[in-house]
Amino acid sequence: MAALTELTVSEAVRVLSEGGTTSTSLLEALLQRIDQHDGAIHAYVSIDREDAMRQAEAADARRKRGESAPLLGVPIAVKDLFNVKGQPCTCGSRMLEGYIAPFDATVITRLREAGAVIVGRLNMDEFAMGSSTENSAWGPSRNPWNTDCVPGGSSGGNAAAVAADIAFASLGTDTGGSVRQPASFCGCVGLKPTYGRISRYGVVAYASSLDQVGPVTKDVRDTALLMNVMSGLDLRDSTSLNVPTPDFTTALGRDLRGLRLGLPSEYFGAGLDPEVERAVRAATDVCRSLGAEIVSVSLPQTKFAIPTYYVIATAEASANLARFDGIRYGARVKADSPLELYEQTRARGFGSEVKRRIILGTYVLSSGYYDAYYLRAQKVRRWIRAGFDDAFRSCDALLTPTAPTPAFRFGEKSADPLQMYLSDIFTATVNLAGGCALSVPCGFSATGMPIGMQVIGPALAEETLLRVGHAYEQATDWHLRRPQLKASV
Repeated sequence: MAALTELTVSEAVRVLSEGGTTSTSLLEALLQRIDQHDGAIHAYVSIDREDAMRQAEAADARRKRGESAPLLGVPIAVKDLFNVKGQPCTCGSRMLEGYIAPFDATVITRLREAGAVIVGRLNMDEFAMGSSTENSAWGPSRNPWNTDCVPGGSSGGNAAAVAADIAFASLGTDTGGSVRQPASFCGCVGLKPTYGRISRYGVVAYASSLDQVGPVTKDVRDTALLMNVMSGLDLRDSTSLNVPTPDFTTALGRDLRGLRLGLPSEYFGAGLDPEVERAVRAATDVCRSLGAEIVSVSLPQTKFAIPTYYVIATAEASANLARFDGIRYGARVKADSPLELYEQTRARGFGSEVKRRIILGTYVLSSGYYDAYYLRAQKVRRWIRAGFDDAFRSCDALLTPTAPTPAFRFGEKSADPLQMYLSDIFTATVNLAGGCALSVPCGFSATGMPIGMQVIGPALAEETLLRVGHAYEQATDWHLRRPQLKASV
């Protein structure tokens, strides 16, 4: 049974199509492994087992009728901010405790059309605000490589589940690094696609100009498969791009000859863990051996990424979360007046980190401070994007660390929000610039914690990133390593 859960998505598709197993058997094996191990990891916050089994049985029936689909019968888990009809959607918050989604998000519809079995909702930082999953109202997820360490965030449950083989793949979101950083911490592959490449319709918003849906997978091929299914124009999302969706798998299997890969000096300075630097530089040498030309580039705007991100993101969060008022849906506190209802509901429904960001966002949008903070941050954002545009004139993609450190221990940074925010220093720039970035495993620390290398590209350069990531992956074995788990008591 354990061997089935170790399959990648592409392997599962092949085994199913060859008749080597059934979707129901695949799901049963997965649920058994979840029962054995998720008590220690807490990647899942809810699983509708009966519904998942009905989906698996329907997939098996389709296959018996001779039907086919790209993901037919493969179970996929989703972050707890995607609307899935009939399932809870809490966003890791007591504010939405008891809320049941009345419709499917566009990406869920597309996964269903591709034959995927939607199984389980994954833990996350409340409303996607965090870098460690310590902010979840339902308790933190834990890193399968060391349960004393965080899995990253905000898609921490996604990466923990995939690394522990209690999910074949998962669907997350990335606002400032929330797919890539946990992927790095847990030894998975995580992609932040180009803004607008995948529809955000039906995805609960944190910061609307930065959010993007992205997969967390066991290898690069699985990422390409999911991108094929999820990408494309959606008229219900005004930010969705009207561009052709290529077959992303055609980018795989090629060496790196003819590619110029840039190393931005600003990503290898103070604050970078020496073990992370050694691992990423060694990975760069592998890319060079595969035919890539390595060039030096500069992104002097990098040091402004975190303050810019946390002005813009919190401002948008302040506006987006205003809808949670105790009146329309979600939690409601009994009160004697509308104002008291509003105040008490938000005070009790939101956690401390969400409150901190709402307060900061409201402040930078307020009269007298809008020009000094929000407007200035938007100008810096344009400057950051211009810096990337300049860099990509001399190279096809950038190679950087995904995160400045390996996964840290619980409580190590939660008392100092600024230190926690710096966990996103190498990832938030990409969201501000609107490009795409891929994190792939590239080594381990001396204490056995995974390290990720980030491949950054301009808008709509996912094929280049997948080519680089797959070539590197095939030349190494970091992505094949799995944590040794003990059964939950």
